[in-house]
Amino acid sequence: MWLLPDHSFAQNSAVNAHRPNLLSLVVAAGLALSAAVALMPQARAQSDADFLAAKAAFDKGDRKTLDGLAAKLRGHVLAPYVEYWQFRLDLDAADAKELQAFLAREAGGPLADELRVAWLKSLASRAQWDAFGEELGKTSSEDAELACHAAQFRRRSEGDAALAAVRPLWFSGRSQPEACTPLFDAMIANGDLDVTDRIARLRLASETGNVRLARVIGAALPPRERIAERDFARVDRDPLGALAKTEFVLKQPSGRELALYALERAARKDAQAAREAWVKLRPLFPEPDRLYGNGRVAFHAARQHVTDANLWYREAAGATLSEEQHAWRVRAALRAQDFGDVRAAVEAMPPSMAQDPAWRYWHARALAADGRADEARQRYEALAKEFSFYGLLAAETLDLPFAPASRPVAAAPEALAAFGRKPAVARVVKLAALDMRMESLREWIPVVRGLEDEELLVAAEFAKSAGLHDRAINTAERTAVRHDFGLRYLMPYKTQFTAAARGEDLDEAVLFSIARQESRFVADIVSSAGAKGLMQIMPATGRWIAGKLGDNDFRPSQITDVDTNTRYGAFYFRHLLDRLDNQPALAAAAYNAGPGRAQAWRPAAPLEGAAWVETIPFNETRDYVKKVLANLMFYSHALGRPAQPLKATLATVAPRGANGSTLAGTP
Repeated sequence: MWLLPDHSFAQNSAVNAHRPNLLSLVVAAGLALSAAVALMPQARAQSDADFLAAKAAFDKGDRKTLDGLAAKLRGHVLAPYVEYWQFRLDLDAADAKELQAFLAREAGGPLADELRVAWLKSLASRAQWDAFGEELGKTSSEDAELACHAAQFRRRSEGDAALAAVRPLWFSGRSQPEACTPLFDAMIANGDLDVTDRIARLRLASETGNVRLARVIGAALPPRERIAERDFARVDRDPLGALAKTEFVLKQPSGRELALYALERAARKDAQAAREAWVKLRPLFPEPDRLYGNGRVAFHAARQHVTDANLWYREAAGATLSEEQHAWRVRAALRAQDFGDVRAAVEAMPPSMAQDPAWRYWHARALAADGRADEARQRYEALAKEFSFYGLLAAETLDLPFAPASRPVAAAPEALAAFGRKPAVARVVKLAALDMRMESLREWIPVVRGLEDEELLVAAEFAKSAGLHDRAINTAERTAVRHDFGLRYLMPYKTQFTAAARGEDLDEAVLFSIARQESRFVADIVSSAGAKGLMQIMPATGRWIAGKLGDNDFRPSQITDVDTNTRYGAFYFRHLLDRLDNQPALAAAAYNAGPGRAQAWRPAAPLEGAAWVETIPFNETRDYVKKVLANLMFYSHALGRPAQPLKATLATVAPRGANGSTLAGTP
C-alpha cells in the first residue's frame, strides 16, 4: 500500500590511540577514550554524509566523485551499495571476475539479485551469449525483458521451439520490453500467434486502457481485421457518439472489432449509456463477440453500481471472463442481494480464485441461503481459523468467542544482539536511519525468508526494539502456528493516541486501527500522494483541520509531528463519523478514498455492511476498510474493551441522504 520508512540506530566507528610507555598508558588511554566518545558521533555523521554523497553521485551518473568517495567508505556497513553503484554506472565495461566476486559475497541479498539481472541484460545487449548462458541459471527472476533475452539465447540452439516460453507474455494489456518484439514478430510469421491471439491482445490492451498498444496491434492485423489509425482516433474522440451513430462497417471483422473497442471506451465512463447503444448493435455480432461485449458492459456496470448490473451479467452467460470480471460478477449479485447468483458466480470461478477468503465466505453464505446448512458450516469452520476480515465474520457466524491467543517468544538480550549483528540486519537498520526506505525493506525480505515461527518472532522483536515498527508487524504476521498478537498489533505512541482519542470522544482502538493500516506507525512517512505522518494527513486537509481547530499558526511541516498528526487524524475521523451515520465502514472508506466517493458508493437500497464493503470499486480502499475493521477487533481486545461483533460494527448501510447526512465543506 504505502512504502514505509523507519527509525533506527547509528553505527559505531573506531578511534585508535598511541601506546608510548607504561606510565603514559593510563593517561593516554583516558584521553583516547574521552576523545573517542567525543568524536564517534562526528565520525559516524561524516561517514554517513559521505555515503549519502556517494548515492547522490550515483544518481547523477558522476563516476569520478563516486570512485573518490568509495575509497573512504570501504569499512562502512553500506559499502556494498557503493560497490554496486560503481558496477551499475559502467556495467558494459565491468571486470567479469570482480563482478562475480561481488555476486558471490552478496549472494542471496537484493544487491546481488539486481546486479545479476542487470548484467545478464548487458551481456545480451552485447550478444555475449556464452557468458550469458553461464550466468542465466543462477537467477530465478521473472523479469519480462530477461525472459525474452533468455528465449533469444535458447533459440540459437533450440530453434523456434524456444519461442513457446514467451508466448504467455503476449497475452498482456501492458507493453512488453523491446527485447520481446523480434520474438513476437517471429511467432506471428510462423503462425504461432494467429489472428485470434492478436485480437485477444488488442482487447486486453483496450481493457487495460493502453490505447497506444491497442492501436499498434490493430494497425498490424491482416487486411480484413486491420483497423486504421484514423479510425481509432475518430472513436477516441467520442466513443459513445460513435456507438450511438453506428459509425462502423459491421459486416467486416475490422468494423466489429472497432465497435467493441468503442464499447469498452464508452462503458468505462458510463456503462448505462453504453449499453443503450450496444443493445441496438449487438444482434449484428457473432455470438462470441456479442457475449464478450455483454460481459464488458456488465463488468463496468457492476463497478459503477448500476442497479441492473447483475441482470446484465446474466446476458454474458457463456462468455470467457477474466478474474476481475468473475469477482465483479459476485459483487453485482451481492449488490442485488441475489444469493442464488452469488453461489453460481463463485462456482463458475477458476478453482484457485475461489479459494480467496472473500469468495469462500460468500459461497458459504449462499449455501446457507439455499438451505444447505451443513455444507455452509464446513466452509465457515475452515475459514474461522484465519485472522482475516472474513475469518472473523465466519467465526461470528458460528458464535465462536473472539479470543486471540498469543504465545510470545521470550527473546534473550543476547539472542536479539546476535540477530542485530548479522550484516544484512545491520544494513537494514542503517538504511532505515538514512531514510532509504525502499532499500531497507528489500534488505529485510531475505533476512526473514524461510524462518520458523519462533525465529520470525525473534526478528519481529528485534525490529520493534530498533523502532522498525513496520518490519515488526509484517514479520509477526508471517507466523503459521505460533502467534504474538502484541507484535502484530503494536501500540507505539500510546500517550498521543490516547490523548487524541479522548479529545474527540473516540476509542483509541479506532485510531490505532487506522494508523496501523495507514503508516504501520512510521511517524515521518510521506506517501506518493503527499499524505504525511502516522495518520496520513494531506497538507490541504491539514490546513482545513487547523482552521476548524483554530490553529492559526499552523504550518504544513507540523503534520508529521506526532502530537499534531494524531490530534488532526482523530478530529478528521470524528468529522467523517458524525456525517456518515456514525458507521465506521463508511468513515474508513471516506478516510482513504475521500468523503465524496464514500457517499457516491452508498447503495440505492439498504445493504448489509459486509456486502457494501466488498462492493467498494477501488481495490485499495476495499482492502483498506476490511483491514481497518479487522484491526479494530484486535486492538479492542488488547485494550480490554467489551467485544463488539464485527457484524455489529458493519451494520447496514443506508442510501445516501436517508439519515440526513451531509459532507458539505469537507475537503
